[in-house]
Amino acid sequence: MAEVFAIPLRTRFRGITVREGMLLRGDAGWGEFSPFLEYDARTSAPWLAAAREAAFDGWPAPVRSSVPVNVTVPACEPSLAASIVRSSAGCRTAKVKVAEQGQPVAADQARLEAVRDALGPSGQVRIDANGGWSTDEAAARIPLLDRAAGGLEYVEQPCASVEELAAVRRRVSVPIAADESIRRASDPYRVRDLAAADIAVLKVQPLGGVRACLRIAAEIGMPVVVSSAVESSIGIAAGVALAAALPSLPHACGLATVQLLSGDVAAGSLLPVDGSVAVRRPSVDPAALQRVRAGEGRRTHWERRLAEVAAVLEAQHP
Repeated sequence: MAEVFAIPLRTRFRGITVREGMLLRGDAGWGEFSPFLEYDARTSAPWLAAAREAAFDGWPAPVRSSVPVNVTVPACEPSLAASIVRSSAGCRTAKVKVAEQGQPVAADQARLEAVRDALGPSGQVRIDANGGWSTDEAAARIPLLDRAAGGLEYVEQPCASVEELAAVRRRVSVPIAADESIRRASDPYRVRDLAAADIAVLKVQPLGGVRACLRIAAEIGMPVVVSSAVESSIGIAAGVALAAALPSLPHACGLATVQLLSGDVAAGSLLPVDGSVAVRRPSVDPAALQRVRAGEGRRTHWERRLAEVAAVLEAQHP
């Protein structure tokens, strides 16, 4: 059984205004297959592996009953950034997007100042540049943004390549987290081998499932932050399952992103309460799904895409 959803975002995020994906139903429950629209079949193959794991295999047993989470702040105006933090259901960590194309560093500084004011002095602030800086830009801007934020917990993916991350890490005092350099790399362990990061950001769908992420976490030799790919509650549940199964969880996770969506496919959405998300597995609610079900044209698109990605996955794992 498969369903296709299209959910408008509350604020433009990662260049998109609608989040689309497919839900697969198996013996273990629902899984989400929602690679971004620009991803080709090969890039999307681990996303399908993760959805199949969720639907047919299930996940390892949890070792905790809740997961602390951060509020995610898009590259928006300072007033909106502050409002997002204040309405974040008790999150004490904020992840703020920076290095948006066309925005000056002053815009990032103003956003961070607003976030710090809204969060208070005791909260944690982290930033995510999505690989948007050169080495020199990162080395120059990170200290400025560290001051604007009143201290940064870490900087996620300041530059695109592992070599650049390693160079930046040697030039700044703020810890470096690797995201794209792990999930989009042919060798996720180069970050470890080149001492390019202090923290590993793991996302279940891009890395092929909860068990695949647990293997990386065990072998990469650094603290892990579990983050989302802006999924519905069905996809977020896989991230929660990973975070719940990790032996150690020293940082808040980026799993509160259902707040970015204007709807959901589950009646009991995985939303934070007092800064944490409960470890549970929601099911698709027919009434909720009906409100966000994609039209026939988009369903045809996703059915064709599923077939293409399945062929790649099966060629990789005959």
